[in-house]
Amino acid sequence: MSILEKIIEHKKMEIAALDASALRRAADSAPPPRDFLAALKRRRFSPRPSLIAELKRASPSKGLLAPHLDLLQVADLYTQNGASAISVLTDEKFFMGSLSTLRELRARNLKLETSHVTPLLRKDFILHESQLYESRVNGADAILLIAAALTDNVLFVDLHACALNLGLTALVEVHDEAETERALKIPNIQLIGINNRNLATFDVSLETTECLRPMIPPEIAVVTESGIFTADDVDRLAKANVDAILVGEALVTADDIPAKVRELSGAIP
Repeated sequence: MSILEKIIEHKKMEIAALDASALRRAADSAPPPRDFLAALKRRRFSPRPSLIAELKRASPSKGLLAPHLDLLQVADLYTQNGASAISVLTDEKFFMGSLSTLRELRARNLKLETSHVTPLLRKDFILHESQLYESRVNGADAILLIAAALTDNVLFVDLHACALNLGLTALVEVHDEAETERALKIPNIQLIGINNRNLATFDVSLETTECLRPMIPPEIAVVTESGIFTADDVDRLAKANVDAILVGEALVTADDIPAKVRELSGAIP
């Protein structure tokens, strides 16, 4: 069984414990999401893609990265040094994440003026609409839909539509041409993430973005994910005409996190 299959099996058990009706009622009264997509589109007025900075303590492929990181403190460093948005891993078993981090960041954002707020992406394995309500309740502005985890096209489309109806931006993640073609058939798709990691071998290559980006129409915003560590990587991906980069490992393992955020975001010190 692959790592993805193991994650999905465990996620199904988590979903079975959710009260979809209660979460839906709570979502109806939750504060409105912020415009995650608009935060990324500054790329069209800048030589550098926008930075989605990820809060990440561990991963199945790399193991422990920064298990004792103060995620709330790091989120502040991300915002202060040029990140356009923050990705919050909420899977507990495989990534040492937590919904409480997302919830606390949202609570802090509610106290700020709109101009100082950094939109939040919930990074998890979404397989059921109850997780979308849960995301909304806990303060997400955007959610991740992974094509490789959503092999049922009807479910794929329905979850995307449900997310949009809740006011959430849906980041649809693809890894290859077949998944990109599936994503492009989703009605009203606005944002595609190209993951440079091969799910079978876990090898990472920025060529994945360079190959897949031309398939995606210019009106759809594109995020590139995985394998981004240096300013040279960012410059290379900028030439591929992506709107944003999503970076986790390079940031949380950096000796100087603020400097690394500035390097990858292109922010002036």
